[in-house]
Amino acid sequence: MAESTVATPEVQTPSTTERTHHWERYVAPPVDIYETQEGLVVLADLPGVAKEALDVRVEQHRLTIRGQARHGVPGEAVSREYALVNFFRQFELTENVDQSQITAELKNGVLTLTLPKAEEAKPRQIVVQAA
Repeated sequence: MAESTVATPEVQTPSTTERTHHWERYVAPPVDIYETQEGLVVLADLPGVAKEALDVRVEQHRLTIRGQARHGVPGEAVSREYALVNFFRQFELTENVDQSQITAELKNGVLTLTLPKAEEAKPRQIVVQAA
């Protein structure tokens, strides 16, 4: 799995023409990637992102993580010294990953993705026949 070089702009400057969509800022969430015998495990820190505001998908060998962070406090802010930003990160997947078996779990702001190895990529013992 290699990190994609697709860049997402942090801030877009509005032009004098009519806007057709809302411009957003994105931050690449920090991730840790571990390799196990079964495949890869990706841990991504997504503070403030609820399950309903998280989009994880695979398209054309590209894994995309997109999350919208929200304050967990009820009511309107009277004063705000910082703003939460949205998260966006992409990774290119090799044919060694069984893309149909990827699983995701979000717990306490940490997304855990399990990317199992494709059967062809798993090591296997070759039986030696005696002649």
